[in-house]
Amino acid sequence: MKQSILLVITVIIIVSCNSDKKPPFQLPENYTKIIAGDSTKTWKLARRYNNKTRMNMGDCFLSYRATYLDHGIMYDNNGEHEDCGGTLTANWSIYHSKDNYPYIKLKGEKLKELMNLDNDYKFFKILNLNDTLMILEFKHKQFSSKETKLVDIFVSENIAIKDRAFHW
Repeated sequence: MKQSILLVITVIIIVSCNSDKKPPFQLPENYTKIIAGDSTKTWKLARRYNNKTRMNMGDCFLSYRATYLDHGIMYDNNGEHEDCGGTLTANWSIYHSKDNYPYIKLKGEKLKELMNLDNDYKFFKILNLNDTLMILEFKHKQFSSKETKLVDIFVSENIAIKDRAFHW
């Protein structure tokens, strides 16, 4: 009897823990065209969440743009703005984890310096992607050795976003 109760409790815990994990986002077949347009597409940061808390959007976030080219190069514009850090240029590709979650993989020497990494690549989990919206999740050690989960919501550069200049 005790073993049966223990087995039922164990199954409930396993099922409830697994149910928290969302199924993988299914990339559209034309994901390259969605990400990089016909040849080039620029995305602007609409919102950022740090461990599910909306972050303030100061000058650097408001001016941030990430441009993807259809031949696998991306760059941002941080270096064009005072005190926003250096410009990132990297190769981009799509990667699927063993459990089929899609990621944008960025690879480039500047990643080590700009994101305080030991290697020259970083994976950004794709939570959503369509012609006007790209939502990416990644882990980052922002200002300490403690890792945090960030979610960046990007929109096509020409889309107006209400309440984008958010501050607490």
